[in-house]
Amino acid sequence: MHTVFLPAVAEANGGPLGAAMQQLKASGLPVPGMMNLTAFKPDQAKLLMSFVQAVMRAPSPLSPGFRELIAAFVSRRNACVF
Repeated sequence: MHTVFLPAVAEANGGPLGAAMQQLKASGLPVPGMMNLTAFKPDQAKLLMSFVQAVMRAPSPLSPGFRELIAAFVSRRNACVF
């Protein structure tokens, strides 16, 4: 699998997560790709974040905690920071 590097996306530091991203970068920790996306397109990211919250928190046979566990497992299998 090849990594695609988009400088404009990777260097964005805006949006609601901008400060958290700067702290991660300053401490040498990896910045999750989704954080880069939210900083690059904050208005569009609000829609995505609303969707994710609805999927993770809406009534379901699976508890929110179990859904978080599934997301963490899949992220780990994909070598992504969750």
